[in-house]
Amino acid sequence: MAVEMGGGGGGTLSEKYQSSKKLLLRSRDGLERLERLEYSSTSASIDSPDLSFSVKKDISQIHSICAEMERLWRSVPAKSQRDLWKRKVEQVAEEAESLKQSLDKYFLRNQRRMMEAKEKAELLGRANGESAHVLRIFDEEAQAMQSVRNSSRLLEEASATGEAILFKYSEQRERLKRAQRKALDVLNTVGLSNSVLKLIERRHRLDRSIKYAGMLFTVVIVFFFWRWTR
Repeated sequence: MAVEMGGGGGGTLSEKYQSSKKLLLRSRDGLERLERLEYSSTSASIDSPDLSFSVKKDISQIHSICAEMERLWRSVPAKSQRDLWKRKVEQVAEEAESLKQSLDKYFLRNQRRMMEAKEKAELLGRANGESAHVLRIFDEEAQAMQSVRNSSRLLEEASATGEAILFKYSEQRERLKRAQRKALDVLNTVGLSNSVLKLIERRHRLDRSIKYAGMLFTVVIVFFFWRWTR
């Protein structure tokens, strides 16, 4: 049974849950590909920074959706349904945290492997004088991985800021809805004209448009900030 209750970002609780499951599947598949690339040739592992960043971004998005679902399931009227959604959301959050820990371990293994390879290249370079090119390759890859980690950290910070903004928007929306219901009750009581009711409805739609425009602006700023850091 779908729970028709919208969140700050739009969509029902059921739709958000389905989105989180799809992201979990994609993140798990991406992590498996990263682990396979660990033992592949150097040329095949060049794309691993982009892939690891994509997995990190998906996991961060899952955490954001979980924060929205955490608020939504608490508003479900029926206790049985509320308990069911609580377990579902907790399961998604646990799986996302497990994937995050696996990805962090991958970063540590990859960094350790590059340091070991760099040390070996330095030792070999003393004998054949060709280490400059090899060291440059490893330095570039290390810099790429460091850039991925920095971008991931910035993305997490931006995501946390976005979650706070969405939560504030959601609170304002609930207050506006309560105020609108009270205003409609008062207007129905005193018997005002339909034109006044339509004016209030247009104002509500305008407030909602402003809210979504603010959300879109936040997403655009985060996107351009990410592009700039890369």
